[in-house]
Amino acid sequence: MSLLKYIARRVLYMIPMAIGISMISFLVMYAAGDPIKLATAGHPNITEGQREALRKYYGLDQPIPIQYLNWLGHLLVGDFGKSLYGGRPVNQLIGDWIWETIKLNLIGSLLALAIAIPVGVHSALKQYSLSDAIVTTTSIFGVSMPTFWIGIVLILIFSFWLGWLPSSGAYGFPKSWPLFGINNSFVDAVAHMILPVAVLTYVEQALYVRLTRSQMLEVLRQDYILAARASGLPESKVTYKYALRNAITPVITYAGITIGSVVGGAPMTETVFSWPGLGRRFVEAATLLDFPVVMGITMIITVMILIANLIVDISYIAVDPRISVE
Repeated sequence: MSLLKYIARRVLYMIPMAIGISMISFLVMYAAGDPIKLATAGHPNITEGQREALRKYYGLDQPIPIQYLNWLGHLLVGDFGKSLYGGRPVNQLIGDWIWETIKLNLIGSLLALAIAIPVGVHSALKQYSLSDAIVTTTSIFGVSMPTFWIGIVLILIFSFWLGWLPSSGAYGFPKSWPLFGINNSFVDAVAHMILPVAVLTYVEQALYVRLTRSQMLEVLRQDYILAARASGLPESKVTYKYALRNAITPVITYAGITIGSVVGGAPMTETVFSWPGLGRRFVEAATLLDFPVVMGITMIITVMILIANLIVDISYIAVDPRISVE
């Protein structure tokens, strides 16, 4: 089977999967109750007639299957509907938030990979050494500790005690940044990114390090690695060309899912740092039961993860010589 045929077949499989996820998500949203009644619960002056008018305006007066088909039809032409709060188009809301989320999460994911892979390889090569113990302890701490707790600790240290970095938002730090004494928009953006990116990088690299280390330990014990070393090949070539290529696939899998869901943001991190991204807005929309916004973000995340899984499967072919499309 050619690579193009494989990709075409996978894309065809992705279509019913995306539709199935949308159906489940739609039903889960409506399991909470009447969206209009829930959205207007805090407004006792609204009459039932006004609620009925809102239901008709949003198409919620139809049976649920008809509502779903109407929503799906609009979705296929790129229309995610309108928010229940303010009536702004969901497309416009997502467009306002998505860049900040991608910027934050993509940088964090790439930094995590760049740090974790060499650290994990070194830890496996130096098993039971002091450096291995430090790496293992640090990674276990990163996997175990809640993300919001790490964020709060960094805010306390670098924002409140030292006063070096802003504690919230993406822009708007005082005109003079005390750490470098530079006053421009780029430095302002970097200042706001440092703490949330540090949290994301640390949390993600902790798992990458553990995956890389465990897989490398397993591969380094294989007979072909021992044979390669016995033949006199340089240790760096044995480690990175032969061992790492066969150990990296689980890391690629997790990285693909993480980067694929990058548009969904990191809800805890974005909430702690009041970052104006999709992750924080998703939490707010779910809290307010703003169903069109929740469904719009959910479907974007779904499509991105499906595409990321396809890219990951294709990358296996290039990375691992044992895998083919056949």
